[in-house]
Parts: sequence; C-alpha cells; structure tokens
Amino acid sequence: MKKYPVYSVQNFNCNDIHRDFYVNTFKEHLKSHSFVEEPHRHDSYLMVFFTKGSGLHEVDFDQFEIKKGSLFVLQPGQMHHWSLSEDVEGFVIIFSQELYNLYFGQKNINDYNFYHSIHNRPEMVFEEKEIPRILSYFNLLIQESNENAKYQLDKMLNLLDSIHIEIARKYSETYSHQTHSYNIKINKFESLLEEYFRTEKLPSFYAEKLNITLKHLNRICNEILQKTATEVITDRVILEIKRMLIDKQLAVNEVAFKVGYEDYSYFSRFFKKQTGVSPTEFRNTVR
Repeated sequence: MKKYPVYSVQNFNCNDIHRDFYVNTFKEHLKSHSFVEEPHRHDSYLMVFFTKGSGLHEVDFDQFEIKKGSLFVLQPGQMHHWSLSEDVEGFVIIFSQELYNLYFGQKNINDYNFYHSIHNRPEMVFEEKEIPRILSYFNLLIQESNENAKYQLDKMLNLLDSIHIEIARKYSETYSHQTHSYNIKINKFESLLEEYFRTEKLPSFYAEKLNITLKHLNRICNEILQKTATEVITDRVILEIKRMLIDKQLAVNEVAFKVGYEDYSYFSRFFKKQTGVSPTEFRNTVR
C-alpha cells in the first residue's frame, strides 16, 4: 500500500553543515528535488515565496492559486503538493523547530500566529508594492548561504526571523482577528486540542481545561473562527482521518481506532456526514 513520504531537513541538505536549516531558490530546489511535486509531508517548518510563475498548491486538501507574491507557511505534518508552470521562480526555506527555539531562547516559533493550525491559513499574497521589502531578506539569505563566513548560521536565522516579522505584520493586517483579546484562549484551546483530540471529542472537556464555561468557549470560537467549538474539534479530527487515509499505511478500521473510534460503523457514518463520502470512497479518490 502506498505511504506518502515525510521529509526531514536532511533530505534537502545532507551535505550541509547546517543540517536543520535549508534555503534555496525555487529553480535550484526543483533541479535536485523534483520528488517534492508529489504529495508529501515535512517534519519541519516550510516557507515558500513565489516571485514569478503560476500554478496550484494543495495544502491539507485545500487548493490555492499560485501567483507572483504568493507566500506559504506550513507547519510539521501538513500534507501538500503543487502543480507549477515552467517559468516558476521564488525561494524555499525549511527549518526545524528545535533549531529555531534553541537559538532564540525566549521566543518560540509558535509565538507567530500564522503557524497555528486551527486558524492558520497557509497562504498570504504580497502586493507588488510590498514585495521588494520582504524579497530583500530572501536575497540576503541566499547570498549568505553561498558564503562561508563567520557567524553564518546566526545571520541566516536572524534573516529568517526578519521574514517572520514581515509575515506577522502582513498577517495581522489581513486577518484582523489575530489581535483579538480572545487570542490567548484560542491558542491554548489549540494546544489542548492537539494533545487530546484523538481521545476527547466533547467541547466541555476543553472548556473545563481552560477554566471557562462551555458557553464562553463557543463565544470565543464563534467570534474568531466563525465556528462552534464542536465544529473546530470535528474539523481537526476529520483532517487527521484524511491524512491517515491517503497515507494508505493503515486499514480503514485501524484509522478509526487511531482517532478514538472503536465502533467502525459509527466512525464511517461520522466521516460520511462530514465529507459526503465514506472513508473507503475518499481513500480511492486520491492518487
């Protein structure tokens, strides 16, 4: 059965002394890593910035149009692949969470809202007038990576963080809820959900963990995400089921068990109600 690969940073820079940090122009990246055009995941963070060309980028079963100024940020575990025009140009950055957090100490990569899985939209589009500012950092990163200078990794990580800051500013302008007073609670909800969604499906469990009422949790979710807490939990469960189904490494009943459903019939009905197709039908539709 087909299993979709999970790539580490080392799959891209195995001869590089900075084994947890990879940066390249998109053209050079595709020359030696054409396999990335097939569906796959990363166990690290990925950033792609397109400066020319077009195509489609599918991230966790959502499709995005690629255009000049398109920037994508993916966190570990997200499934993606793309179909690109031959004139595509841009940049690719891949780095590990451990490297980033160890270097910056007090700052954690998850402090940046655009990496959060619940309300993360992986795409932002920089307008023509906005491109030169962020493009300069990518160009400096490429320049630095091609030199063998003292403090090279330090400079590259600080350039990466400058890019993160530019993205964060753009993201907060584009998605105004990022500055909302409910942010702390929604981020904590996300962390709890990542930890417990396989075994805990009731919103009351999360409300209790957050020391708030279920009504308040629903108010927060509705205000920021335009969804109920139950819908947020369901979306996370369905995403994980889809990821495991297309990996095709487990039988469908094993997938059900992995996400906390011992009753296969209930699991199958639940999935079909949410997606319109049975788990087996969904698995058979993916390549």
